[in-house]
Amino acid sequence: MDLLEISGLPLHPLIVHAVVVLAPLTSLALVLGALFPQVRLRLGAVTMLAALVVLLLVPVTIVAGESLKERVGPVPSVLQHEALGRMLPPWAIALFVAAAAQWCWYRFRPAGESAADASGGSAGSRRAPRDRRQADRIATLAFAVLAVIVAVGTTTMVVLIGESGARSVWGG
Repeated sequence: MDLLEISGLPLHPLIVHAVVVLAPLTSLALVLGALFPQVRLRLGAVTMLAALVVLLLVPVTIVAGESLKERVGPVPSVLQHEALGRMLPPWAIALFVAAAAQWCWYRFRPAGESAADASGGSAGSRRAPRDRRQADRIATLAFAVLAVIVAVGTTTMVVLIGESGARSVWGG
């Protein structure tokens, strides 16, 4: 029995749909989490875990696609689809890194102002909350920009790869 088949059917067209659905949804969750704190709090680690699933599924999908290409042969449209498919792993890595960094930053960053800072201690202790707020603003902006870039890149690649795959199957 071939590990790249399920009940005699090639694995690639079966699992590719998981990537086609999960990558854009994870990208959307990443952007929404970067822009809206309440969404980020509600999702928790879900975005990062979904990005990890995408990261794990992409190479499996590529290997299954290579197995299917061996059956089909070196058809030009399949070769085009393969070339585009090989461009997705860096985007899957970026999606996971961005999601993990965002989750870690907001999960493990120091809490807000301490009681000593709020009570009006020395000038140095009053400056710490301001520095922390500035770091939070910079991180929020950086995560938003990163999320949009990664989401657009990942989703664009998935659409291009999917379109070329559909053309290789259905012609045109």
